[in-house]
Amino acid sequence: MSLRDAIEGIEYKIQQVFTDDEELKSFLFSLGCYSGEPITLVSRKNAGCVVSIKDGRYSIDNQLASAILI
Repeated sequence: MSLRDAIEGIEYKIQQVFTDDEELKSFLFSLGCYSGEPITLVSRKNAGCVVSIKDGRYSIDNQLASAILI
């Protein structure tokens, strides 16, 4: 399932970042978003969601959330 289907407040493990866009993969990797890392959905917004990765919180759009498989 993708991060868009996640339940708020539950920690998940990232299984895969599913995109052919190398720039997007690099961006997510720089945030610490890669296979095996824990990620938590903090809250949802209309255009996206707020996630916690390692010690940071990031606002990501729905397209990006769909690319992150948990």
